[in-house]
Amino acid sequence: MSTTTIRRAAVLGHPVAHSLSPVLHGAAYRALGLDGWEYGVHDVTEGALEGFLRDADAGWAGLSLTMPLKQVVIPLLDHVDPLAEAVGAVNTVLFSAAGRSGSGAVTTTGTNTDVHGIVAALREGLGARGVADAVILGGGATAASALAAVAELGCVSPRVFVRSLDRIGPLRAAVARMGVSPSFEVFDERATTSALAVADVVVSTTPKYAADQWAPLLTGLLTGAGRSPAACSSTSSTTPAPRPCSPPGPRWGPTPWAASACSCTRRPSRCG
Repeated sequence: MSTTTIRRAAVLGHPVAHSLSPVLHGAAYRALGLDGWEYGVHDVTEGALEGFLRDADAGWAGLSLTMPLKQVVIPLLDHVDPLAEAVGAVNTVLFSAAGRSGSGAVTTTGTNTDVHGIVAALREGLGARGVADAVILGGGATAASALAAVAELGCVSPRVFVRSLDRIGPLRAAVARMGVSPSFEVFDERATTSALAVADVVVSTTPKYAADQWAPLLTGLLTGAGRSPAACSSTSSTTPAPRPCSPPGPRWGPTPWAASACSCTRRPSRCG
């Protein structure tokens, strides 16, 4: 009889049935020889998230979070790491045992792997080129991570295009914490097209298909001769294991979120 302990992980969001995270993580687990690990998908609304976390036991290793949970999860966690605190977005929740052995109690820690993922993807596309001009499409939680990423690559004043300036309060708060200075503009065909045409980097954080009208322009720039931007879409999977961001380049200097090496405690431990 097998005595393998099942370690669970999953992606949470609403809607989330379209997520490829189970396929990607399943392949990674097999490649790494992680027997007894399983990765699922759970459709969880903002209102149901607290209950899901409360019911989690020591069998859980971690969670990947997608929209609309990356910001609302923060006050529900025991600890949040400095980068996620500054960006104001958690895409990964890690579980660790707490209390007496065998009690099943857990402590939750929120992290952000989006920044590292965006930086790595853009560096692969940019090669040795620097980033002077960047455009970010969208104004949600992942847009804050994109701002941190392009700042790490040297651009602290990107142009951010959103559907409504009235709905970006959390993003403005993240901007203040990070010390970056983007310009916010409402989507406009002429202005957006003009900005994309001269950008070194374009990061789309919009929902699926929302930025399709600019795809032909970017495709032409990427396949044509001359200057072309590095394009990145945020519709990739998150991971239940955090990876540290690379140190910022000299144009950016010490990041404000790297001032503390310890996690920020959000509330008393549930496991007390």
